Amino acid sequence: MPENNRHSRHKDLIILENVKKTYVLGNVPVYALRGVSMKVGVGEFVAIMGPSGSGKSTLMNMLGALDVPSSGKIIFEEKDISKMSENELARFRGKKVGFVFQQFNLFPTLSAIENVALPMIFQGVPEDKRLARAKELLVSLGLENRLGHRPSQLSGGEQQRVAISRAFANDPDVILADEPTGNLDSKTGKEIMKFLTDFHMKKNKTIIVVTHDPNIASYAEKTVNIRDGLLVHDHMTASKQLWPSEKK
Repeated sequence: MPENNRHSRHKDLIILENVKKTYVLGNVPVYALRGVSMKVGVGEFVAIMGPSGSGKSTLMNMLGALDVPSSGKIIFEEKDISKMSENELARFRGKKVGFVFQQFNLFPTLSAIENVALPMIFQGVPEDKRLARAKELLVSLGLENRLGHRPSQLSGGEQQRVAISRAFANDPDVILADEPTGNLDSKTGKEIMKFLTDFHMKKNKTIIVVTHDPNIASYAEKTVNIRDGLLVHDHMTASKQLWPSEKK
């Protein structure tokens, strides 16, 4: 299928309408988002880029239902999550969103398979099914010999692969990755992005990556640039680079 046709068939998954977010530090208002409107389609791979303090992390929090706007709307699968309570947001995130962080955020006392199985406990998945699912995900990322290892026994790249497996545990509609290669060397970072791209292509998963690195953003179908709390550029990648790690 031609690439432009593939883009055109994306159905809207997340819609932001004039989203503003203001924090108050002491008596001083901080305008993190100043009126952001954007759409993310089902099965789309989006990179959000911007310098430190640009508002990209706040934007990620909005897209992942980690926070609600001061004003404006966030529509996720036709539901206005900006009006949800904290408990409703927590349940929504558990089912709909998977998170991958720069710091991995694995539980040090749990094995790899236990870390991956953990989110499924909160969704009421029986133990045998969640362990089978966790093993399947870890094996798919080449960690079949690391199932019983704790994070301290794993390399940085292996820990991030465990974190990616955990993010996919509940088969969420969207994966949010915040600087997922920030603590990794360039070779391992490329491997991690290849894994995310594989999931995107094979499972038609919506992936949103927050990054300051244009090399990481080059994996995405669409790049959104943010500065001073406003979108300054939003464009489709002219020629999607499926495997930048293979280019020499």
